[in-house]
Amino acid sequence: MNKKMVFRTIGRLLQITAVLLIVPVIVALIYGEIKQAFAFGVTALGSLLMGVIISCFTKTKNKVIYARDGFAITALAWIGMALVGAIPFVLSGDIPSYIDAFFETVSGFTTTGASILENVEALSHSALFWRSFTHWIGGMGVLVFIMAIIPNFTDRSIHIMRAEMPGPIVGKLVPRVKDTAKILYLIYIVLTVVEAVLLLCGGMSIFDSLVHTFGTAGTGGFGIRNDSIASYSPYCQWVITIFMLIFGINFNLFYLILMKKFTTAIKSGELWTYIIIVVASTGFITANILSLANNFSDAVRDSAFQVSSFITTTGYATTDFNAWPDFSKAILLILMFIGGCAGSTAGGIKVARVVMLFKNIRREVKKLIHKRSVNAVHFEGKSVDEATFSGVNTYLAIYIICILAVFLLVSFDSFGFETNFTATVSCVNNIGPFFGGMSSFAEYSSFSKIIFSFAMLFGRLEIFPMIIMLSPRTWVKK
Repeated sequence: MNKKMVFRTIGRLLQITAVLLIVPVIVALIYGEIKQAFAFGVTALGSLLMGVIISCFTKTKNKVIYARDGFAITALAWIGMALVGAIPFVLSGDIPSYIDAFFETVSGFTTTGASILENVEALSHSALFWRSFTHWIGGMGVLVFIMAIIPNFTDRSIHIMRAEMPGPIVGKLVPRVKDTAKILYLIYIVLTVVEAVLLLCGGMSIFDSLVHTFGTAGTGGFGIRNDSIASYSPYCQWVITIFMLIFGINFNLFYLILMKKFTTAIKSGELWTYIIIVVASTGFITANILSLANNFSDAVRDSAFQVSSFITTTGYATTDFNAWPDFSKAILLILMFIGGCAGSTAGGIKVARVVMLFKNIRREVKKLIHKRSVNAVHFEGKSVDEATFSGVNTYLAIYIICILAVFLLVSFDSFGFETNFTATVSCVNNIGPFFGGMSSFAEYSSFSKIIFSFAMLFGRLEIFPMIIMLSPRTWVKK
């Protein structure tokens, strides 16, 4: 294991974090929040100094990043950013408890949107901005961002991208990993700008449009009002609905469209499955809640919004879905598990894995009927090998174990089966909202908040980077 390269990368990450923390300092100064400006400024300075010191003591000529190095770097990077990013909340007094601040920051970077805040409107502008900005940073992946701007990463850095980008298969769009990272972030930034402009056209202020765009782009869902998106105009709600769905699509398809490969992009089986699930779910819920809505238009809008919010694991809300019939809530629960497309900013199991799972079940059934038959499975125009199927099955097994373990541990807080289970699923799948009537995670114990925090990290990094980082064998030299 190339330990020096691992910690050198963490040092660079801390320096990048320091630069990112300057943004909320500027916001704080604009709104005259001197205490908050000091808190973010001190944290930025400390992060910079720590990053420089680590980088100075870990100079190495061997810049190769091996597979386990990539997983360890990814896990340590996300934990480190959350530990540092929580400090300004405590120093400013916006969130006095460090455990609460850590939970909120992990929720931000992992684009979960779960919150311990019961009155979000009491926070300062800079704190609200930082919460949402962490969504945007974590959405595409901060290490992908570092690969895009730092020249010293080699093509072996694909191990970092595979560890950080969600989905069963992650590859390079172009021969060089650095160029792939640049393309991904360029698409991400362009879509972000377009949504922000459209929200401005709908009457949102610059501040509101930016924080909601960050929340949508990262499919995170931190709001700045206690009613989330409900008090905004139908136009703004539809814009956010559409962009939640857009950011839930595999970014590789956007690249194909840029390359004018429209036929290849439009033939994506995962994309069509994603669209069918969204349309069908919206239709069923609309019919189910029609009697509760003011009119048909409101029913369609609320249904489409919540379906988009849940399948992309964003977590915004325009209505109290806890008051919906059990049938509609059951659909939303299923969407919590499915999640968005592979290679998107969304969480969940991913549509690609669900498709592969059903294709594999179909293949196994055919084998039982015709034992000598050869049943090749194709996905996105390519034959799926046994290693990929094995990876999907292993992931799903560990995923279920993770949910059960977290659910068992947080059950010491006796809030009922529905509340604890959906809160667990919400954190592991990086969704945010949960059923049971509680408005936030504030009432959970500090122990449960720590468990939920690591559950969010496990979910965002898709389990393996955290397991590999925690394994003693990872840190033993070959």
